[in-house]
Amino acid sequence: MDKGKRITGAERDQIAAELKASYEGGASIRSLADSTGRSYGFVHRILIEAGVTLRGRGGATRGKPRS
Repeated sequence: MDKGKRITGAERDQIAAELKASYEGGASIRSLADSTGRSYGFVHRILIEAGVTLRGRGGATRGKPRS
């Protein structure tokens, strides 16, 4: 996939399906962006267009400490 190349039509649908399957299989948006050579924003937008329910953020939070 060429970085910055506009992707439309059937090619976009195919990429969306592949990214959706990978994301639903546990891959992160950032890892998908790295593996495809596209930006985080591109992958995020494609997943939203594909109807994916995005996972919440991981990592440390700044909430109250748990007892």
